[in-house]
Amino acid sequence: MKTQSWLTVVKQQRAIAVIRAPQFELGRQMAKAIAAGGMKLIEITWDSDRPSQLIQQLQSELPDCTIGTGTVLTLDQLRDAIAAKVAFVFTPHVNVELIHWAVDRQIPIIPGALTPTEILTAWQAGASSVKVFPIQALGGADYIRSLQAPLGQIPLIPTGGVTFKTAQDLIDAGAVAIGLAGNLFPKAALHAQNWAAITRQASTLMKLLNVS
Repeated sequence: MKTQSWLTVVKQQRAIAVIRAPQFELGRQMAKAIAAGGMKLIEITWDSDRPSQLIQQLQSELPDCTIGTGTVLTLDQLRDAIAAKVAFVFTPHVNVELIHWAVDRQIPIIPGALTPTEILTAWQAGASSVKVFPIQALGGADYIRSLQAPLGQIPLIPTGGVTFKTAQDLIDAGAVAIGLAGNLFPKAALHAQNWAAITRQASTLMKLLNVS
């Protein structure tokens, strides 16, 4: 997937489900539940249980979804992720070597950045878009809005503390999409393996963001 294709999908879907799964089957069920609710962008973090196998399994089971990974920290992890045929890669930090390596292989890479300098550094290195993390600690939508004048040409994806209440505000402030984890997967629903409740969460979010 090239950068333009990635941005097209992101702007259509508006939300990325972030799944950190300590058990393989738990991750599988979480992904299937949110996909049933209409979410088609799924990130399996690389610190999940057997992430490569989980990603490949979900690519087979959820052909309408775009499955990528996140929390990629090193070049070895990036190589392994690309070998698993991920559709995109998120990192929590700006590492120019990782960005160049992914870009050379036409894999969308979305580094995590905090300051305007980090955001611009990631973008100039070839990032497909930039993850602004952790957004709630920075002031949420107000921070995204304040970045628009100097850096409005850079597609930003805020994550870290995004809630259903703040999701649309972040989009309205200029974000191309948002990433959510905890709000999609309430602890009580996960503990009870209440997948229908998680499907409803995903469906509710898609409706909030006017994604059909």
